[in-house]
Amino acid sequence: MIALIQRVREAHVTIDSVRVGRIGPGLVALVAAVPDDTEQTAQRLAERVLAYRIFADEQGRMNHGAIAVGAGVLAVPQFTLAADTRRGNRPGFSRACPPDRAAPLFDTFVAELQQRHAPIETGRFGADMQVGLVNDGPVTFWLESY
Repeated sequence: MIALIQRVREAHVTIDSVRVGRIGPGLVALVAAVPDDTEQTAQRLAERVLAYRIFADEQGRMNHGAIAVGAGVLAVPQFTLAADTRRGNRPGFSRACPPDRAAPLFDTFVAELQQRHAPIETGRFGADMQVGLVNDGPVTFWLESY
């Protein structure tokens, strides 16, 4: 699985003009599944997202993960992260996991987050979502889990 994580001061996701998720300081995790992913891959990615040290310690160095600082996490499914952009001017999506497999993997990812930490908010798989955020830093990392 792939996650693009961003440290944020605040973030929210809206679907059909209804705010369905909102966090204060924390992480936005845009998440995509690829064909070889399994439940274990989803669980491992959730562990990495929560433990990834991108929050400042007392000296201002990135030494703390989301759990250590009590940061919120907004998880948003985003299959376009798995796009093949190597050629041409149009992305290809053959490297993305089909929706019928990707949705349960995203659910497993979220369940693992919720089992380990709170607050966890989410977008909705397959929905047309508007995501608003204030990137802090900016600090953005690409994580993969195999």
